[in-house]
Amino acid sequence: MTINIDIKLKRASKIYHEGEIVAGFILLQTNSDVKHDGIFLSMEGSVNLQLSSKNFGIFEAFYNSVKPIQLVQYTLDVAPSGKIPSGRTEIPFELPLKPRGTKSLYETYHGVFVNIQYFIRCDIKRNFLAKDVNKSLEFIVEDKIPLKIQKEPTKSVCFNIMPESLQNTRDRTNVPRFCISGKLDSLYCKISEPLTGEVIIEHCEAVIKSIELQLVRVETCGCAEGYSRDATEIQNIQIGEGNVCTNLPIPIYMIFPRLFTCPTLSTSNFKVEFEVNLIVIFEDDYLVTENFPIILSRF
Repeated sequence: MTINIDIKLKRASKIYHEGEIVAGFILLQTNSDVKHDGIFLSMEGSVNLQLSSKNFGIFEAFYNSVKPIQLVQYTLDVAPSGKIPSGRTEIPFELPLKPRGTKSLYETYHGVFVNIQYFIRCDIKRNFLAKDVNKSLEFIVEDKIPLKIQKEPTKSVCFNIMPESLQNTRDRTNVPRFCISGKLDSLYCKISEPLTGEVIIEHCEAVIKSIELQLVRVETCGCAEGYSRDATEIQNIQIGEGNVCTNLPIPIYMIFPRLFTCPTLSTSNFKVEFEVNLIVIFEDDYLVTENFPIILSRF
C-alpha cells in the first residue's frame, strides 16, 4: 500500500508577500484504503547560517550562534486519525504568511553561507509498523510593495583604470601600459532591472584576451564572539572577447539571477551584500580588476 503525496499551490509563480494567504491543496493518491494516525500541515521559514571551512577552530563559541533563525513556524491538524480512501483525494488549505512574534520576513535567498527559505510541509503519521509519509514544497517570499516608494538617487559612477590606480601591486614595472575608462549607470540597483553601463579601452600596449563582468555575494555571519565574512562568485559573463577595438564603448548589461540575489540585507546576526568586478584579462593571463560595491533593492 503506497501513498503518493504532493502539494499544489494556486499561485503558479509561488511568489507571496507578508500578510497574504498561501492557498493550495494536498493531493493524495493511493491504490487502496490506507489507515493513518493524522495528517498535519506546517509552514516553516528560516535563515540558515553556515560557517566557512576556513574559520573552523577560530571561533569556538560561534557554533552556538549558527543555529537557524526561525521566521515562520506553525502546524495545523488537517485530518484526525482515520483512512485515506482509495483513488485521488484533494485536501484544500489556506495558511496566512505571518512572521513569528516580532520577527521580520526576509526575501527568499539561496546563498553559500546564508540561506533564507520558506517551506510548506505535509506529514502523514502511520502506525509503528508503517513508515510516515511526508512532502515539502518551497515557496518564494518577496518584499511587499510599499504604499509610497522613495526613489533612490541615480548616481552614475565613472572610472579610469591605469597601472597607477592598481591596488596590491608591488612591482609596476612589469605591468603593461593601458588606460581603461567607463561608467556604471547606478550603484543603487533594482533587483528586477539589469545593471547597465559601458567600458572603453582607450589604449593598451598588451593584447587583451577577455573582458568579463563578475557578480559577487559577500556573506557575513556572526555574533559578539566573532564574524565570518566570505565572498563567492554568483555569475561571470563575458562582455568582450579577444583584442577589442580601442575607443569603442562596450555595453555593460547584467541581469540579476533570481533566488541567488536578494535586496541588500544587514542584521545583527548576518549580512548579505553584493559587489561587481570588472575584469580585464591579458593574453599572458595577467589580469586587472576594478571592484564596485552595489546596493540591491526590490523597489
